[in-house]
Amino acid sequence: MTDAHNGILAMIGACVIWGLSPLLFKALGHVAPLEILAHRTIWAFVFFCAVLAVQGRLRLMPQLIGGAPGRVLFAALMISLNWLVYIWAVQIGRTMQASLGYYIFPLVTVLLGAVVFGERLGRVQWLSVGLAASAVCVLSFGFGVVPLVSLVLAVTFGLYGTLKKGLDAGPVVSVTAEVAMLLPLALGWLAWLYRDAGGFPHSLGTAGLFFLSGSLFTAIPLMLFSYATRRVRLVTVGLVQYLNPTLQFLCATLVFAEPFTGWHAAAFGLIWIALALYSGQAVMEERASRRRAMSVGTSGTV
Repeated sequence: MTDAHNGILAMIGACVIWGLSPLLFKALGHVAPLEILAHRTIWAFVFFCAVLAVQGRLRLMPQLIGGAPGRVLFAALMISLNWLVYIWAVQIGRTMQASLGYYIFPLVTVLLGAVVFGERLGRVQWLSVGLAASAVCVLSFGFGVVPLVSLVLAVTFGLYGTLKKGLDAGPVVSVTAEVAMLLPLALGWLAWLYRDAGGFPHSLGTAGLFFLSGSLFTAIPLMLFSYATRRVRLVTVGLVQYLNPTLQFLCATLVFAEPFTGWHAAAFGLIWIALALYSGQAVMEERASRRRAMSVGTSGTV
């Protein structure tokens, strides 16, 4: 198989793992979200450090923290808030709202690019952002409440990606640095939480789920994602990424039996139309760019 095929398989693997993560956090429904987050942070740190040590790149992590401590810390706060809200949403039966947030996220990123980096948006991109905003308004009107879970997940992940854009480090190194900065808080919280327990207060099965939250559902998909982005066109990465919220949506409707009303159908319909327009425009732009590159290459050989 070619590198591109391997990259696509890696991307699918990452999205399938992320998309099925609601099953894990539902199984941990007897544990408070903040406690799960603390364990996820600790085990992700251990796993990432082991990977970097094997690769001989462990020294890059403290170098990154020393070079941009404020940016790394803010990125760490954004991703930890994203994780916490996501875990909480799954446990209280709002997995569908969570999936909507990750559908909206690419369009929030487009908007942040325009606001933060001054990137110019075309008509199709503005239309896509407008449709996403309309979807939020539909849900707000239909249920009399703003879908805060969706908005918080989309905005925190969008801000996280914006911050990562300015970090001169690969994804594994940067995430290791982020969880390293959160590690004292995670350890301190668990020490306080377990202070009167006389030891670890959970079963071996729960301990195994804690480990999986930091390894299988955090570290491994990120490494698969990193592998894929180096071998697959970004347009393909963007399209395959929608597998993640789609699986979350299916978990919500088919496994958890969360209600799917007419208001949900209208909102998700608007989002899916927006993403279809946005993705179609991205594909056309990428093809046009490739044709221009081929044209320049051909004219240069004449």
